[in-house]
Amino acid sequence: MAFTFDRIPVGICNCFLLRGERTILIDAGAWGGLPAFVSRMKELNVDPKQIDLILLTHGHWDHITNLSAIREMTGAQIAVHVRDQFMVESGEPPFPAGATAYGRMMSRASKFLIHPHLPKIKVDRVLDDSGLSLAEYGIPGRVVYTPGHSMGHSSILLDSGDAFVGDMAMNAWFLRLTPGLPVLADDIRMVVESWRKILPMGIQRIYPAHGMDFPVEIMHRELENFK
Repeated sequence: MAFTFDRIPVGICNCFLLRGERTILIDAGAWGGLPAFVSRMKELNVDPKQIDLILLTHGHWDHITNLSAIREMTGAQIAVHVRDQFMVESGEPPFPAGATAYGRMMSRASKFLIHPHLPKIKVDRVLDDSGLSLAEYGIPGRVVYTPGHSMGHSSILLDSGDAFVGDMAMNAWFLRLTPGLPVLADDIRMVVESWRKILPMGIQRIYPAHGMDFPVEIMHRELENFK
């Protein structure tokens, strides 16, 4: 079977459907996004039960709000890095810190306004720092541990050079006006170090969780200008 991938906007969060010999969904989206997920699956002519694994880039609320509902309709296993496992299993993920002046303002306001109480969900597959090859799913790529936005953040790098980086980068108008480093991160310097780790791995195009994809050259410039 040929490998394909598709973007599935679920609320303010982009999820991605990877289809090889088996099917993986990256992230589970934010509030209000479940109807869009169902609609997009119909457009793609994919039965949700074909999804074998829900692979979370990390455990923040906007990536796991629909996790319980999507798992119920798919029967898929759930995978997340061990350091973000508690967010999924407690149902009360913390909000990240701000990495810029705007981000710090957003973080303070969100911690006051947003108090997610989500279903407690047992993680089936706990990832460690060594990541995960996706070869067992017939998908040409791997999961790489990329901490910084959260301490359990992971990215998915395909052999094609396409990189699904969660919140390692942002490109949505409500976060930043141009693509680049995240405005929210528990440790922005660790984000930069994670980028320095993965940029030499053949990345050509970046697919963030918020906003549209963009060429990798933008992240090279971001790191060059980072202080």
